[in-house]
Amino acid sequence: MIASIRGTVVEIGLDRCVVETGGVGVLVHATPAALAGLRRGTEGALHTELVVREDSLTLYGFDSVEARSLFTTVQTVSGVGPRLALAILATLEPDELLRALGSGDVKALTRVPGVGKRTAERMVLELKDKVGPVSDAAGAGGPSTPAASASGEVAEALEGLGFSAAEAEKTAAAVLASEPDLDAPAALRLALRSLGRR
Repeated sequence: MIASIRGTVVEIGLDRCVVETGGVGVLVHATPAALAGLRRGTEGALHTELVVREDSLTLYGFDSVEARSLFTTVQTVSGVGPRLALAILATLEPDELLRALGSGDVKALTRVPGVGKRTAERMVLELKDKVGPVSDAAGAGGPSTPAASASGEVAEALEGLGFSAAEAEKTAAAVLASEPDLDAPAALRLALRSLGRR
């Protein structure tokens, strides 16, 4: 397993980045919280989880060991794969997720796109006793992004999470029209919550 990566950040997208280490540029799919702490052209570090499939090797990155651990833990629930696990952590901060699982808050879990009531109930049933105590996670906000640019980034990230291009663009535009001062990671979080309510 590749547990962490450190190197020069050469590219940052809304749901991924490229970290150059040892002369190799490694693509890492990451949560908005993890990406908010990175700056292009500077050294960055992420806690990572390598997911091996028959046709791919995909690296997922997180800003804390706790987030990485939760990413692995939620995938023990039937029907929750890496893509949905990343969407869960993009929508809910680790402490929010732990609180929802620990208190059986199905409504909070169903705010995540792709998590219906049955999946949320199964998550609570299977994970309630496995999760540890809630701890405060320090969050770092990224710099503000102009609304037009942020809208494109949010739409691209939503497409990467499996939404259609039309739905992604419409949702991104609606979120930034209602709150134009949001930076891209915050806009993505709001867009995911909006899609989760449908």
